[in-house]
Amino acid sequence: MRNYTLLVLAAGMGSRYGKLKQIDVLGSNGETIIDYSIYDALQAGFSKIIFVIRKEIEASFCEVILNKYKEKIAVDYVFQDIPKDRAKPWGTGHAILMAKDKIDDFFAVINGDDFYGRNSFNILVNYLNTLSLDNTKDCAMVAYSLEKTLSAHGSVSRGVCEVNPNHFLTKVTEHTKLSYQNGQIVNENTDGTIQIINSKTLVSMNFWGFHPQIFTHLEQLFDQFLKDNIHNGKSEFYIPFAVDDLIKNQTIQVKVLKTDSQWYGVTYQEDRKIIVDRFKQMAKEYSPVLVKT
Repeated sequence: MRNYTLLVLAAGMGSRYGKLKQIDVLGSNGETIIDYSIYDALQAGFSKIIFVIRKEIEASFCEVILNKYKEKIAVDYVFQDIPKDRAKPWGTGHAILMAKDKIDDFFAVINGDDFYGRNSFNILVNYLNTLSLDNTKDCAMVAYSLEKTLSAHGSVSRGVCEVNPNHFLTKVTEHTKLSYQNGQIVNENTDGTIQIINSKTLVSMNFWGFHPQIFTHLEQLFDQFLKDNIHNGKSEFYIPFAVDDLIKNQTIQVKVLKTDSQWYGVTYQEDRKIIVDRFKQMAKEYSPVLVKT
């Protein structure tokens, strides 16, 4: 059993939600979504947590999140700050790069404002246990059925996955306006046309398992991204796009691990009550209280 690291991306802005989702209390005993993810990661065998945050939220983040875990598991954090000429950080691919000097084994990546379900962590760890560091191409992704990842209060963006017969990822296509309409899941394309999407379609929720060699690949891709987008203040270096490029170049291979877990997230403020109610229902499953584990 390896000592796996969980890299939690928690530097997002939460613009549609209206506040910092990373530190919003949603559980009955003061828990945040990150608390539930860490609890599940601990049960699955992770031994270290690294958070990617912004410098401006450091004090609040340490008070609400970090301090409760520092006596229970190895914890650390790195910064992903926003350049002065930009409204947002450089994206999830860049966020992962911030931890390159702190990880030297297979590791997992999750969003700090998503609930993934305990079984998803177990599935990933079980697969990573079968891999060797000698094979630098091996990576993995936990994939969800699209119907388990939507919001009832607005459209969402999801990476739709295509896989080969051996369940390796061949392509990720970003669908940016997915929603329910008249009992069906549809995507509004950039030209305004509507595309019906099968509810069982596998999508990426940014739950990855990476070989540490990924940092070298991301550095190279990000250098090129900057050359192409340095004057575009809204461009972002997304990890699904980077992975897609690396697959096309046969630099990595990504095993798609399907989970039956229900994803929960707070994309919109109206999603909050759904999450609060669900966490109340899961009280026994997540007992004792997370902050006391």
